[in-house]
Amino acid sequence: MLGLPTQTLEELISSVREIIYLNPEHISLYSLILEEKTLLFEKVKDGKLKLIDEELERKMYWKTNKLLKQSGFNHYEISNFAKEGFESKHNINCWQQNEYLGFGVAAHSYIQNKRFSNITNLEEYIDNIVNNQFDKNRTIEEIQDKQAKAKEYMLLGFRILRGISISEFERKFGINPLFYFRFEISKLEGEKLIEVDLDNIRLTKKGIDFANFVFEEFV
Repeated sequence: MLGLPTQTLEELISSVREIIYLNPEHISLYSLILEEKTLLFEKVKDGKLKLIDEELERKMYWKTNKLLKQSGFNHYEISNFAKEGFESKHNINCWQQNEYLGFGVAAHSYIQNKRFSNITNLEEYIDNIVNNQFDKNRTIEEIQDKQAKAKEYMLLGFRILRGISISEFERKFGINPLFYFRFEISKLEGEKLIEVDLDNIRLTKKGIDFANFVFEEFV
């Protein structure tokens, strides 16, 4: 976790080296996000704790990135690093917009251009099953048309460091993304947030730091 209050770069490096020593197969690296109604949120809000500044947080990210790469971890997704062959299959499946089914309370699914989730109340969930009212357990969150699906494909694809395959986009949607999203891509290239090669559109190093600005173009 990056950005903890009072955390120094030296403390972070020490922690990362300890984690590397444990030799895990996969490491997820996220910047701290304050959640409302938590003790940490209230302490920061009341001025009892102060978060580190954004510049230091970015230094922490790239220093950790360097240490993990030097230790044999592949930086395959913005927030994830893995030893060869241990990349998260679930994450990659989601970022490639493949279908999946979730089972049980609060589970999420994506199939046939529909995103839906199951209700979160366990007793109600069980009662609906007992009474053969399975549809009551499901909440439809989104039904995608072609444009919405194409935008989401781009947004999700940018989370993977290798980016979006132009040929795969063409196979899936029947059109070249460089044409379909020509205005968005031109803007982002001009801002040096993305780069295009023969078959991929991917984030630059600057784009990784400002990934949310890239994502916003496809919301």
